[in-house]
Amino acid sequence: MSAQQRSAIFIDGANLYAATKALGFDIDYRRLLREFQSRDSLLRAFYYTAIVEDQEYSSIRPLIDWLDYNGYTVVTKATKEFVDQSTGRRKVKGSMDIELAVDAMELAPHIDHMVLFSGDGDFRSLVESVQRRGVRVTVVSTISTQPPMVADELRRQADVFLDIAELQSKVGRDP
Repeated sequence: MSAQQRSAIFIDGANLYAATKALGFDIDYRRLLREFQSRDSLLRAFYYTAIVEDQEYSSIRPLIDWLDYNGYTVVTKATKEFVDQSTGRRKVKGSMDIELAVDAMELAPHIDHMVLFSGDGDFRSLVESVQRRGVRVTVVSTISTQPPMVADELRRQADVFLDIAELQSKVGRDP
């Protein structure tokens, strides 16, 4: 019997949240972890999200705490507030792309399979780079929404594209 491949999960929290909301379900993160542990030897499961630090209560805080205590490596950073020059409105930005990319590149020599939960086309070059190191990449997002929530170039670059809608019965719970 062959050894299971070593894998790691990288979850772009904001992107996955938007995709599942558009599809009308919530992720059960305990079931998600079990699902991927049953497929591979899962070395690490990362969850990336930006948080607004000056709020008394953040609706994402209970999720972050739960993930942190239940097998996920949670990576957060504070959002930045700025004024949009074209509209003059205050906006909040909190991209975690660089943190995810750095962690993926550092872990690439130790894994056979990367599972990326994001539809962000900015990750195409990361996927290509990880593939050059011999790592298979599965991208999990959705084409079941209108418009699709995965960038075409990311979907094409992946070794496997998995629509989150297909995983709903295994990792979802009703909102």
